[in-house]
Amino acid sequence: MARNVLVLGASYGSLLATKLLMAGHNVTLVCRKKTADLINGDGTEVRIKLSDEPNHRAIFSRDLSGKLDATPPDQVNLSRYDLVALAMQEPQYTDGAIRVLMAGIAEAGLPCLSIMNMPPLAYLKRIPALEAMDLQKAYTDAGVWEPFEPGLVSLCSPDPQAFRPPEEAANVLHVGLPTNFKAAAFADPVHNRILRELASDIDAVTLDGRDVPVKLRVFDSLFVPLAKWSMLLTGNYRCITPQEPRSIRDAVHHDLKLSQSIYEHVDAIARRLGADTTDQVPFAKYAKAAESLLQPSSAARAIASGAPVIERVDLLVKLISHELGMPNAAIDHTVDLVTQKLSDTMVADGSSAP
Repeated sequence: MARNVLVLGASYGSLLATKLLMAGHNVTLVCRKKTADLINGDGTEVRIKLSDEPNHRAIFSRDLSGKLDATPPDQVNLSRYDLVALAMQEPQYTDGAIRVLMAGIAEAGLPCLSIMNMPPLAYLKRIPALEAMDLQKAYTDAGVWEPFEPGLVSLCSPDPQAFRPPEEAANVLHVGLPTNFKAAAFADPVHNRILRELASDIDAVTLDGRDVPVKLRVFDSLFVPLAKWSMLLTGNYRCITPQEPRSIRDAVHHDLKLSQSIYEHVDAIARRLGADTTDQVPFAKYAKAAESLLQPSSAARAIASGAPVIERVDLLVKLISHELGMPNAAIDHTVDLVTQKLSDTMVADGSSAP
C-alpha cells in the first residue's frame, strides 16, 4: 500500500523523500514557491555512494516508482497524508506560513517524525526526567511546539550527512556519509505500524540488484536518537571557532582526548535521563566516521554566512547538564562561543534576538 508522506524541508528532506519514493510511496516536499516550481518541473537529484563503488550515483525522482510533488506551506491539503516528516532547521518553524501549517498538523493529529538535529520540545516531554525541566530558552520559539500531543511526535537521529552543493540548483543533494535514520517509536501502535512498514519497504529497495544505503530503523527506546547529541557537541558545534569554521574531522581529531571526554560526558548525561549503553554509539566508531567528514557542519556554515539564529542543541544539552548537576567546562565554552558569534551577527546587521 502506497503511503502519502508530507516532508517539511526540501533540502535534507529530499534524502528521506528519495528513499520513500524508491520504496513506492508518495511524497510532498514543503518549501519556498521558487524551489517548489523547480522540483515540480525537474524533480530532485540525490547523489549517494553505494557500498564498494568509488563514485556517487545520481538518483532522480522522475525515475522512481513513487510520486513526488512540492508545494509552498500555504497550499498544503493535510487530509492527503498518513505521516509528516519534519526536516527543516528548527528556526524555520517560526516562519508565519510554516507556523500556521504546524498548527494545522497538530490539530489534525497527524504523526510527526522529526529528522531535525534539534528535538521538538513535544518529544522531550515524552521523557519523564525532562518533562518538568524549563528548556524553552534553547528554542527560537518554543510556542511552535505547544499544540502538539507528545505521543504523536517521534524523533530520528539524523546520522546521514548530506548537503546541497553550493554550485548546484536547489533540487540537488549530495550525501557524504550514507548512514541510517534511527527513529524512536510513536506512542500509538497504529502509527508504529506505518513507521515499520515504511522501514521495511525502504529496506527492500535495490538499485541494479545492489543494496542502497540509508535505511530507516525503528527502536522502542526513546533514547536511541539522543545518541546524536554526543556527536553534535563533540563535532558539529566545535566546527565553530573564533575565526573561520573548521571541518568536523578537524574539530574531532585536533584534540582527540578532549573530544572523547566531551563525547563521553554527553553520553553520561543521556544515561542519567534513562538511556542504556545499547542506545548509544561508541566514541571510537564516531571518531572513525568523522575522518570522512571534510566539511564544516551546517551550523558552522550558517554562522559563517551570517545567520542570526541556528539550531541550539549545544544550549539544550548545557541546560540539561546544569539541571542534572553535571556541568562541563568544554560544553559551556562551546555554548558561550556560539552565543557570542550569533550576537556579533545580530549587532552587525542591526537585528535583535528572537
